[in-house]
Amino acid sequence: MRWAASLDMYRKVPTDLLEGTKRGSILSYGALALMLTLFLMETRAYLKGYFSPAWVADLALDDNVDSRVMVNFNITMMDLRCDWAVVDAVSDLGTQQNITAHVNKWNVDGGGIRQRYQGRNRQQHDIELFDSSIIHTHEELIAHKEDAIRLDPETFQYAVKDFEFVFMDFYASWCSHCRDLAPTWETLAKVMDSAALSIVNDSVEQEERHKWTIEDYEHAKMVEKPVLIAKVDCVDHQQFCNLNQIRAYPTLRLFIDGKHNDDYRGHRTVVEMADWLHLKEVQHNTDLEASETATSVAAEAARHRMSLYGQEKEWVDDVQKRQAEHGRSQRSGSNWRDDEHPGCQIAGTLMLDRVPGNFHIMARSNHHDLVPHMTNVSHIVHELTFGESVRQRTALSKEKGRLPQEVQDKFAPMNGNVYVTEGLHEAYHHHLKVITTDLRKATKKDNFKAYQIIQSSQLSFYRNDVVPEAKFIYDLSPIAVSYSTKGRHWYDYVTSLMAIIGGTFTVVGMMESGINAAMSKRRQYRR
Repeated sequence: MRWAASLDMYRKVPTDLLEGTKRGSILSYGALALMLTLFLMETRAYLKGYFSPAWVADLALDDNVDSRVMVNFNITMMDLRCDWAVVDAVSDLGTQQNITAHVNKWNVDGGGIRQRYQGRNRQQHDIELFDSSIIHTHEELIAHKEDAIRLDPETFQYAVKDFEFVFMDFYASWCSHCRDLAPTWETLAKVMDSAALSIVNDSVEQEERHKWTIEDYEHAKMVEKPVLIAKVDCVDHQQFCNLNQIRAYPTLRLFIDGKHNDDYRGHRTVVEMADWLHLKEVQHNTDLEASETATSVAAEAARHRMSLYGQEKEWVDDVQKRQAEHGRSQRSGSNWRDDEHPGCQIAGTLMLDRVPGNFHIMARSNHHDLVPHMTNVSHIVHELTFGESVRQRTALSKEKGRLPQEVQDKFAPMNGNVYVTEGLHEAYHHHLKVITTDLRKATKKDNFKAYQIIQSSQLSFYRNDVVPEAKFIYDLSPIAVSYSTKGRHWYDYVTSLMAIIGGTFTVVGMMESGINAAMSKRRQYRR
């Protein structure tokens, strides 16, 4: 085993051959200080990587096999009633779904205070749009006289002054729902007129009886105070309708003592509307004295109804006189009233196909024709994320401070943004590029999938006859991003320490040798 004995990688130099120098001592202390500094820095980096591993980004084709993706949203429509707020989703596969029935809605008043929404998330097919028991056309009903009084901005002032209750139909001549309602509205006017008269003298012309049912008549008699059944054409008097914040046709509005009391939203039958008027009358007159009889009130109703056409002629004459003197004028502009601009907070989740598509929030009603220029879809995005919201939020909160801030911001870039439309016939459209993001940790159970969003919003303009909508257009990127944690193994740390020690010793030794050689040559040159 001579060869084994001859193997010695650490041969010793005799001590008497070694020579210490001042220069060597200084370099040795410097080498030790350098090694200690590098040792501490390496140890700190190792501990940081061990307890807080760094994220490394990688790009690859998206291999996600899920057929659908979840969208979480919480959006407040700042000037859209919950009755009309509808959420639709459309994909490029041709599938379309109304998911309004699967979301929560809350009324928001003008002060931004959320209130419970008492209505149902319904398609509104269950509302009767007209009284099917009326067999006569509107033309036949008004052949002799028209009981539903036509008003304009001028005569309206006389109407609310002379009548405590004014039930008004704001309609448009082009509105199909308004045309369907016209016979019902005229019949309501006739039956209310005759019922008021019959309370006094119990006489109803027999030729009129066939135009409504006995049930209509009996329910109309329950309304004791005079109610003026009127209507106004918003095509001819658009500014007047705008001042009254009419956003859909027909709008059936009750004025009491000249002030807007409530809008009727029930079944559009004579019986239902007569019962509703009776309920409003009871609510308004709870302080009436018990001694006041129906006969005296009905007598007042009869006097008003019998003299109505004389008053109407007087109104028209007065209007013509004023127009001749001052010319036709209408008020311009309007004052904002919070109670006329209710909002709606909409929150829920959607399961969308993993193909390009869009979901949008719009104003729609199956028993109204909405006014496009009065539709305002300004909105606040409280939350808009893709993926499992709770799990994603929990996982990202744990990684706060580790992931780069610009990456964290892309998981919910629209949260807290406000999009206000200042003009008419416009709405914001949001284009969303959705990127699958895999966050891979040291253990498989800690891995989770999230979605980054690259968002761009632009103001879009609509034709005058199209109702604006807040649209969210999404497209999933074919490229996925994966972030994996990269820590350090213990043997990497040990290797680095040995490299520090050996490298420092070698480099400082080379420096000392170089300095020594230079000094030796200088001494020889001097000699």
